[in-house]
Formats: sequence, C-alpha cells, structure tokens
Amino acid sequence: MNADWPETVVGRARVHAALGDPARLSIVDRLALGDASPGELGRQLGLPTNLFAHHVKILQEAGVVERRRSEGDRRRTYLRLAPGSMDGLLPAPLRQALRVVFVCTHNSARSQLAVALWERRSAVPATSAGTAPAQRVNPHAVEVARRHGLNLEAAHTIHLDEVLRPEDLVVAVCDSAHEQLGGRERLHWSVPDPVRVGTDAAFEHAFTDITSRIDRLAPAIQTPTVPISTVPIPQE
Repeated sequence: MNADWPETVVGRARVHAALGDPARLSIVDRLALGDASPGELGRQLGLPTNLFAHHVKILQEAGVVERRRSEGDRRRTYLRLAPGSMDGLLPAPLRQALRVVFVCTHNSARSQLAVALWERRSAVPATSAGTAPAQRVNPHAVEVARRHGLNLEAAHTIHLDEVLRPEDLVVAVCDSAHEQLGGRERLHWSVPDPVRVGTDAAFEHAFTDITSRIDRLAPAIQTPTVPISTVPIPQE
C-alpha cells in the first residue's frame, strides 16, 4: 500500500481530525458566520479558559482557525476561520433577517464592498453605514469594485443612526465599529482596513476576504415569514 499520500489528502485528514470533537466543531460553527474574541466565544460555549485555549490550539495547528489583533483596541484579538479551510465542510445554519446592515467606521470601503457583493449573492435587502462616516466612498474601493464587475459610482456614505432599524441584522466589518456597537446583537468580520495601507493589493485582499464571507453568510440568511425581534447578546 502506498503511504505517500498527496498533501491535499493529508491536509483534509488533519482538518477532519481537528473537527472530531464537539467543542471544536461548535467553535467552527460559531466562526462560520462571523469572528469572535476568545473570551466572548469561550463564554458562549461554557468552556473553561484553559480547555478553550487547548481546542483553539488544535484548530490553529490544523490550519482551520486564525488569530489576529484588533485594529481598534489593540489589546483584543479575534478568532476567524482561515480562508478556504472549510470549503465544502461547513453546515448552512439559517438565520432570519428583514435586512442586513454592513457597518464599518467610515462607510467608505469595506461596508460598501460588502453591500455590493451581497446584492449579487442574495435577495435579502442590504445597506451599509458608518459610525463616523467619511465624506465620500474611497476611490480605491470604487476601482476594485469596477474591476470585479460591481458599480459603486453612485454609492454615498451615511451615519448608522440614520439607517438602523430594530429588526436589522448588523454585520460589523471592522474591529473599531464592532467595539463601538455595545450590546446590540451582531456578527463581526475582522477585515483589515485597506484604507490604512492604501494600495491596490490591500483593497484586493479586503475584497477577497469579504467575498468569501458573503459566500458563507448569504445562504444562511432568509427573510422571515413572521415578525422577528432583536435579542441582545453579551459582547466582550
């Protein structure tokens, strides 16, 4: 029997082995739709700190989970699924929403790209807003959208307070906005700010990151057939 297994097979076996525990599978299920701080996620799952850290280490070693430092509060770190690591393996947990609101600080790049991508992928209405909106959409965001067949020419920035409704599903696509939103229920995507770097490569990286997240989230969201309410969840 040939023991020289292809690296793709070895990698898949490593992922399956890492998922062979209910706690680790629960961590991955939670991170499938959004990022979370270790403290927040550990509390939600009811796991002691040392046991949670053990499970995260195994997932990191298998290349399933990544850790990155917040661009807002640098004392925080967030866990996220490694891009592509779970292709074809993730369930599609359903959530209901009348509308999705993508939020970042300046509403000039990441949240605008997220809406444009969402509208191409889902029939659920979506909009974007900022906690401290810039005067205009960043030209690099307009350009990267154009390169990928999306149009942000008519897009404009707006403050979150002007658009947010109680029944909205909020997706914070930057660390600073996430850390400013208090106890409102939301999903968090820790997408690095391409405006800080200002290069085409940074905007392309943000576009790719958001695309993969939209592809995971869109199939999981459906329009409710009965009224829904927003229930706050504890945030770290």
